[in-house]
Amino acid sequence: MPTPALFTPITIRSLTLRNRLWVAPMCQYSVHERDGVPTAWHLVHLGSFAKGGAGMILTEATAVSPEGRISPEDTGIWNDAQRDAWRPIIDFSHSQGSPIGIQLAHAGRKASTYSTGGHGTVPVEEGGWTTVAPSAIAFGGYAEPTALDAAGIDAVVDDFTTAARRSVEAGFDAIEIHAAHGYLLHQFLSPLSNERTDEYGGSLENRARLLLRVVTAVRAEIGEDMPLFVRFSATDWTENGWDEDQTAIVTGWSRDAGADFFDISTGGNVSAPIPLSPGYQAPFATHVKEQAGVPVSAVGLITAAEQAEELVASGAADVVMMARELLRDPHFPLRAAHELGADLDYWPAQYLRAKWAS
Repeated sequence: MPTPALFTPITIRSLTLRNRLWVAPMCQYSVHERDGVPTAWHLVHLGSFAKGGAGMILTEATAVSPEGRISPEDTGIWNDAQRDAWRPIIDFSHSQGSPIGIQLAHAGRKASTYSTGGHGTVPVEEGGWTTVAPSAIAFGGYAEPTALDAAGIDAVVDDFTTAARRSVEAGFDAIEIHAAHGYLLHQFLSPLSNERTDEYGGSLENRARLLLRVVTAVRAEIGEDMPLFVRFSATDWTENGWDEDQTAIVTGWSRDAGADFFDISTGGNVSAPIPLSPGYQAPFATHVKEQAGVPVSAVGLITAAEQAEELVASGAADVVMMARELLRDPHFPLRAAHELGADLDYWPAQYLRAKWAS
């Protein structure tokens, strides 16, 4: 019986991944000390996916600066203490045969929000901070951000670069730049949140300038061997906003700047109705793959082994990322392999007695 497409390896630069069922970034809002340092929760949470057979794990959105956090309870990698706290998590993932990448993020105008117990922007007196954005346009009911000046934009590039350096030092296998879900880089890309009149606003080339500076700088920092991913929201789901055609164009530019792989999601920049259905975001990944000629992952209400296998086997996507289904069952890759008839050699030895259970 041929190996299911979902369980064939994929190589990106120097990294070969054992299968094409990966863990999407999932915010945990669990740094209760508010210092950005990952905790035992993160070790157990991410470690469960490693022993569950994932081909690749991506961390939650990890802030490149204190003001880049979505909430005060986010993880970070802007200092050495945070870097060092990631190492045992990486070591455990490696011990189970699973590479692990870090998603580097800056939340922009969607930063300083409540993770629990409230809605909107956390005020300064409660531990929040003033947010930044391409333009002084608030998201929904959040506080109005400060528009970044040239020095502030340069600082963002420096923060991503320094975070990438610490990520390499920590031992991560890949880096993903978060340019989706309405966070800072997406805010620059979309004309709905970017009303600048300088070299960072107006035309598509200008709106993409910050992202491309970040990609170029991160690639220079991490060298030629480490894979570099970019996560895009392919549409704002709103007329005259960011869309899949602009995404495909900027994906090509990002590839030319040094990115290798593209994680395609949707939405998050403005409030908009989204027509949810199983695999509803996969066609956007296929569009970007076909138009830009790049490898992509599909994500979004993918919950069954056969569904994931069809996406990869058909060529609609190169990889499937899962989130909620893996929260329900961190061992989904092992179960999916059983359902699809793949005989994996990376079951944890402690769990072998369950391998052939019906």
